[in-house]
Amino acid sequence: MNKSSVNFCPVPKEQQPIYEYEQLKESWLFDWGRLAIGQYSRKIAWVSFWSLMLVVPLSMSIFIPAKNPLQFTLSCLIGVCLLTGLFLSRIYLGWKYVKDRLKSDRIFYEESGWYDGQTWLKPATMLDRDRLVVSYEIEPILHRLHKTYGLIAGFVAINSLIWLIFA
Repeated sequence: MNKSSVNFCPVPKEQQPIYEYEQLKESWLFDWGRLAIGQYSRKIAWVSFWSLMLVVPLSMSIFIPAKNPLQFTLSCLIGVCLLTGLFLSRIYLGWKYVKDRLKSDRIFYEESGWYDGQTWLKPATMLDRDRLVVSYEIEPILHRLHKTYGLIAGFVAINSLIWLIFA
């Protein structure tokens, strides 16, 4: 097999998983997973703050803060956790999609439209490279997002428990 047949890839560049990975890691929202922990925490706090700005008026319409301060506070916290979790889900799903495309031994692509999809089997060298990218670049991002989901789930569980006991 000559070198040109090994490097040949019929998949259009913008549909190649490694190109999708490069685009994702450079995009504004998805680069958050690659930030240092302090910067990442500030970004999540920023999303939580704006979630709070959306949730407070809704909670005030359901619970009057002067009459039901505990229910008001707990409903605000649960709302913030849910909105922040939804926001993180967008980041997670983007990285998960690229991870699945990189790990797969086949690339599904479209030549000119939705009606003419093709599948191309990756050569072993490309598959090894893609799986290394998954192991060393994408898995740590997904692991960080899982930890963040765990924290959010813990806050929701504690708030729900407090609600059941005291409200």
